[in-house]
Amino acid sequence: MDLKQVIHMKGGDGKEGYANNSLLQRKVISLTRSLRDEAITDVYRNTNPESLGIADLGCSYGANTFLVIAEAIKAVEKFCQEQKQKSPEYKVYLNDLPGNDFNNVFRSFDAFKKNLVAEVKNQMCPLYFFGAPGSFYDRLFPNKSLHFVHSSYSLQFLSKVPDGVDINKGNVYLNKTSPPDVLKAYIEQYKSDLSFFLKCRAEELVEGGRLVVTLIGRIGEDPIYKECCLVWDVMSMGLNDMVKEGIIKEESMSSFNIPLYYPSQAEVKKEIDTQGSFDINYLETSEVNLSELDNWDVKDDGYSVENCFRAVAEPMLTGHFGESVTKEAFSRFMKNAVDHMPKDKAKISNITMSLTRKP
Repeated sequence: MDLKQVIHMKGGDGKEGYANNSLLQRKVISLTRSLRDEAITDVYRNTNPESLGIADLGCSYGANTFLVIAEAIKAVEKFCQEQKQKSPEYKVYLNDLPGNDFNNVFRSFDAFKKNLVAEVKNQMCPLYFFGAPGSFYDRLFPNKSLHFVHSSYSLQFLSKVPDGVDINKGNVYLNKTSPPDVLKAYIEQYKSDLSFFLKCRAEELVEGGRLVVTLIGRIGEDPIYKECCLVWDVMSMGLNDMVKEGIIKEESMSSFNIPLYYPSQAEVKKEIDTQGSFDINYLETSEVNLSELDNWDVKDDGYSVENCFRAVAEPMLTGHFGESVTKEAFSRFMKNAVDHMPKDKAKISNITMSLTRKP
């Protein structure tokens, strides 16, 4: 399974596509707006560039793709109006893996730009957009070419499935039955990935540049934390039943593990400090109650658990098992979710950080 091709949100505008199942992501983006506004205004005030470089890593597609960019530009334009100074030109880079639905993104650009200019109500300098396909666990941009980098709900994905986790029998992610070596492999892969992510961004940002990231993490210190592992346990139930019924080969199940890790705040801080390129301005953990989202439902209607989960996970399952198996797997997932997932207290833990590139 080539992760660069399958770790992306489910494309298209259908009922099961990411565009119609990203309400949670939009909610999280709205909760961190003030932090982003402060960060980009601060870096613009301190560096005063003629050309402001902005990148959104893991942009996906749909309504959320341009939301952060629009808010960032409006924050800078507001500052420029207050200071009665000319605004900078904007160089905006939208990054995701090559399998992302970039065509959807590019088709939306003209409408986005027209709406933004109307909202700003100011004579903006030119706005340039660029697609930047590739893994953010690598260099993406030239040295010191960016002033502000943002990423939301992407950094919990690992660069690859950790080595040696095929002994994680009957599980697709960390579980209380996972061998200690599997847990160790996930932790080491996470540490390596986060450290290299920070190193790459430090080389791409100017001195004093800002990095704002939100990722799914966990409240407890135990990596096998029920609220972040439960959804994958439910998926494993259905896949294991399909193995027993001969629909999936046991070796195929054993070789499928999700390239994710949900860190604690303490783990994130330790890696930032160890890597050493950034000062921490803000680092906090918060929770979003899924039942508070509009039209959320654990059943197969409304903004459902199945469609939300499917929009994220289906490309990975299809890349490994094939389309027909994946369709059956999600049918079983929904049945098991009704019995095993909480209907009114399900929460997502978010870790949000705002970092400044050191001299």
